[in-house]
Amino acid sequence: MRDHRKLESFQLADRLVLMVYEETGGFPASERFGLAGQLRRASVSVAANIVEGAARRTDAEFNRYLDIAFGSIRELGYLITVAERLGLVSVDAATSLGNMQSRTAAAIAALLRSRAT
Repeated sequence: MRDHRKLESFQLADRLVLMVYEETGGFPASERFGLAGQLRRASVSVAANIVEGAARRTDAEFNRYLDIAFGSIRELGYLITVAERLGLVSVDAATSLGNMQSRTAAAIAALLRSRAT
C-alpha cells in the first residue's frame, strides 16, 4: 500500500477541498444543494479517489482511481468558472481556486504519466 499523504497530488487536492468549502460557505441558501454542493462533491472526489487508489493493491487499480480523480479535477475547473460567471464567487476567489485547481490537475497528470507502462 502507498501512503497517500506523501503524494503531492493528494496534498494539493486536500488544500483545494478546504478552499472550496471556505468559498462555498458564503453561497446563498438556494445554492446549498445546487452549485455549492457540486463544487464540494467534485473537490472531495479528487482527494478521496487519490486516497482510495493509493489503498488498492495493484498498480492498475491505483491508476484507475487517479484517472477518476483527474476527471473530477477537470470537472471542478468548469464548476469554478460557472460560479464566477454567475457572480457566486469573486474574480479574485475564482482565480485563486482556479490556480489551485490547475496545480492539482498538473500534479495528477504528472503522476499518471510517471506511472504509464
